[in-house]
Amino acid sequence: MTEISIQRKWCKSCGICVEFCPKKVFTVGELNEPIISTPDACTGCRLCELRCPEFAVIITEVEERSHE
Repeated sequence: MTEISIQRKWCKSCGICVEFCPKKVFTVGELNEPIISTPDACTGCRLCELRCPEFAVIITEVEERSHE
């Protein structure tokens, strides 16, 4: 499972993460900022992280928690 975070202080709202995501995880907000709208669709390909010129997108692998 992957966790997506955006460092808002670094993000310049260029839209590259929105355009390059093959699963359309991001949408564009009212201020042209990227919104993580469907995080469960993320496959962990890291295209958004690799293409971000400001290094504002961070993908982290997390272990799934058991529901015991």
